[in-house]
Amino acid sequence: MKQTEKGKAFEYACLSAFEDYLKNYLSQSVIVEDNSAFQVAKQVFENLNSNEQVYMKKAGLAAAKIITDCEPHLVCKNHKSEIILTLQEDAAGQHGDVRDMLAIRILDPETKWEIGVSCKHNHSAVKHSRLSHRLDFGKEWLDIPCSQQYFSEIQRVFSRIEEYKKEKRLWRNIEKKEKEEEIYLPLLRAFIDELKRIAEKCKDEEEPVPARLIRYLIGRHDFYKVISIRKIRNTQVQAFNLNGSLNLPCCHNKPKIRIGAKLKLPTKFVHIGLKENSRNTAEVICNNGWTVSFRIHNASSKIESSLKFDIQLIGHPQELFSHFERWD
Repeated sequence: MKQTEKGKAFEYACLSAFEDYLKNYLSQSVIVEDNSAFQVAKQVFENLNSNEQVYMKKAGLAAAKIITDCEPHLVCKNHKSEIILTLQEDAAGQHGDVRDMLAIRILDPETKWEIGVSCKHNHSAVKHSRLSHRLDFGKEWLDIPCSQQYFSEIQRVFSRIEEYKKEKRLWRNIEKKEKEEEIYLPLLRAFIDELKRIAEKCKDEEEPVPARLIRYLIGRHDFYKVISIRKIRNTQVQAFNLNGSLNLPCCHNKPKIRIGAKLKLPTKFVHIGLKENSRNTAEVICNNGWTVSFRIHNASSKIESSLKFDIQLIGHPQELFSHFERWD
């Protein structure tokens, strides 16, 4: 089963674990929204063997325990309305929402409370964005179009890729050195140079480019990130509280676990360049503790007209709440 499919299965496992924990342990009334995203995730989960299903549910249950201790709205007895659990469609991610699951409570006719959860199965990548000769990463990520100079610089790279396609070659048949020299390095250097140009050009903008970059990568909504780590039988829960909507008291009930203050977005780039001793990864270091790595790679053995980034948040503010919960 592909990683993307296992990711869908883990989304279902998390929702199912939240439903079970809220209903059977905390006596809450819960409604699960039966939408197309739920049906897809459920089908993939049911195709797993029983051992995989059990481990994913354990990982999801560990997350449910921690997040309910962080969010009094999930356990408040004064609210008569049900908790609605829903999985979001993939299209939400294309519009800056990285949350896979939502927990919603209608407090009154005009007020809705909700939190979101991003479910990660055995990985912690924040994005898998692509570069191509047509894709404008500046416009898409930062709302600032890339320059013509950038597109001119990457044209030779993608012309070379088209030659490979015409020759019906596969990525595995291209030597590592050739792939690095002809594709990865020139593309990364063009990406690095363009990000620097955009930052310099827009240094007086109201929202700084580094802040826009982080907003693109982790979304514009506050959320909890849940990462299942099967090797050590742990679930990691992180709280990305950029807007201050997480961990709020409810009906005079305070959270059992405090996640700390709002996180500060970066305001400037400290360094943009190739990772030391690497020929396929760029690093972007910002102030306020944020560091991002961009590893370029071919997503499949078949040669396509675009390349994919594996984007990892390798540095974050010390204030970021992070908790490991073991499961057996």
